[in-house]
Amino acid sequence: MADRPNRSRIALAALATAAATALAGCGTEAEPVVRAAAAAGGDGLGLEQVRVGLAFDQGGRGDKSFNDAAAAGLDRAKKELEVDGAEVTLSEETEEERTARLRELAEQGRNPVIAVGFLYATSLKKVAAEFPGTTFAIVDDDSFTAPNVVSLVFAEEQGSYLAGAAAALKSRSGRVGFIGGVRMPLLQKFEAGFAAGAAEARPGVRVSVDYISTPPDFGGFGAPDKAKKIAEGMLASGVDVIYTAAGGSGAGTLEAVAARRGAWAIGVDTDQYQTADAGVRDSILTSMVKRVDNAVFQEIQAFIKGDRSGGVKRFDLKTDGVGYATSNTEAVAPLQRKVDAVRRRILDGTVTPPTEP
Repeated sequence: MADRPNRSRIALAALATAAATALAGCGTEAEPVVRAAAAAGGDGLGLEQVRVGLAFDQGGRGDKSFNDAAAAGLDRAKKELEVDGAEVTLSEETEEERTARLRELAEQGRNPVIAVGFLYATSLKKVAAEFPGTTFAIVDDDSFTAPNVVSLVFAEEQGSYLAGAAAALKSRSGRVGFIGGVRMPLLQKFEAGFAAGAAEARPGVRVSVDYISTPPDFGGFGAPDKAKKIAEGMLASGVDVIYTAAGGSGAGTLEAVAARRGAWAIGVDTDQYQTADAGVRDSILTSMVKRVDNAVFQEIQAFIKGDRSGGVKRFDLKTDGVGYATSNTEAVAPLQRKVDAVRRRILDGTVTPPTEP
């Protein structure tokens, strides 16, 4: 506690700088920082009191996919909103462990507490009831409602529809594949959108589908060796573009595709062309970008501005919640005009991607 006065001065100095920037009309990002101090209660600790907790899904930070997207949102909030952030990673995949980690963050006074992934739903429902004064958010689940729980969900079928169109247009064989982490409704939204997008872009295209695991086994999100084996089988059968929605397991698909000349992979969640190892990067056609980073950042920002209400927030093409990556310019450029045309049809309502296979 001895350093509290110094930390308080630092926080107040940051607040003064943010206020000066806002008054000078130099941009809007300073406004949430000023509001952060006001939301904290005005007792001199200022920005220190906005203390965010983030509980990662399987694999944690460094998966180059789902968790890294959430981490990017927290990192941005720490930089732009000057919040304090704490992260927890599961030591084992059990309900007891998930409950313990969420409770740990709440007991520390973290608020809001953001759970990354639908597997937290049961434990979050329990912990949220224990800490009614804490605002919780969960990514990818809206299975229950509570006054202090915000559900951050996405139109994965829309982004996957674009991925399917790109895959079908790029394929030479007329055969594309989808690998899902776990056979369940959430992942089947990816499958449904992908297959429908491929069929629109190229009538007659054949879509091969496989899943790594089936509930109650959720290990399909952390099994790159199994994804690689499935991908190798698809490639051997004539598939030449594979879209994998399986978290960290997608690394296995990338390895398999990189070893097959003329084959392409489609990543998920983040723009994986930007983060993949050099040996596989050039085999990534595009990625279905799911802006978990935006969702996490915006939820922290909403909390700072005083929003403590629960409910559902949906991120889709209109809100830049999903989309497709164009980083591999050479590979995507020949397809981009047609894929963008598909995107416009979704936006204007001409096309409604399905959510079930």
